[in-house]
Amino acid sequence: IAIRFLTQDAPMRPCTYASLAADARRLANVLARLGVQRGECVASLMGRIPPLYATVLGTLAAGAVYCPLFSAFGPEPVKARLALGSARVLVTTDLLYRRKVAPIRGELPELRHVLVVRTPGAGEPPEGTLDFDALVAEASARFETVATSAEDHALLHFTSGTTGLPKGVLHAHAAVTAHLATARWVLDLQDGDVYWCTADPGWVTGISYGVIAPLACGVTMLVDREEFDAPRWYAVLEEQGVTVWYTA
Repeated sequence: IAIRFLTQDAPMRPCTYASLAADARRLANVLARLGVQRGECVASLMGRIPPLYATVLGTLAAGAVYCPLFSAFGPEPVKARLALGSARVLVTTDLLYRRKVAPIRGELPELRHVLVVRTPGAGEPPEGTLDFDALVAEASARFETVATSAEDHALLHFTSGTTGLPKGVLHAHAAVTAHLATARWVLDLQDGDVYWCTADPGWVTGISYGVIAPLACGVTMLVDREEFDAPRWYAVLEEQGVTVWYTA
């Protein structure tokens, strides 16, 4: 098991490494069909939902640069980062699109495509967007990962922007060696561990140590969709047999 997806009042949903890899390859094929070129930016604006993890890995497989955005941002912080990163594709939910992207879409001429994950009961995808699930379902699970060099760009993270415009920081593909080493030596991730990182995937910690590092180590990680609730978190730690916990 790669990921155990947790949602309050619903059964745990397991995701194997094989199914995660297949979903990532499908997403990579979708990006290729949309004309995304090597080194172009693909951003996401989502919470801790399964499509986020396929988007991270599928973007990297396609040779594009992945940029996470914090789902609690308002329209202006979202616009600033999409513009500064010259994002070509945004993956988000239909609800977040309507609230945070639709009002500023016309001010982002470089944003060519928006893929939305549909919310049950929310109706048809908003005008000018593409249905994420439909595109991924139609795509092949066969994809030859784009060959990259160690110094090719892989990740684009932005600072908080509290002292002015947010500043973009590019990470190269070689950064995965540091993710792996620190996960093994600092977090002490070992075979058989059950790992839980509570950091939001809209920021660097939630990507480096909530996605890339644990998967590089081959452990099972928890992804909890809910917000902080101390009694529930104690129960999750016990019931899921968490052996390594990374939290604020």
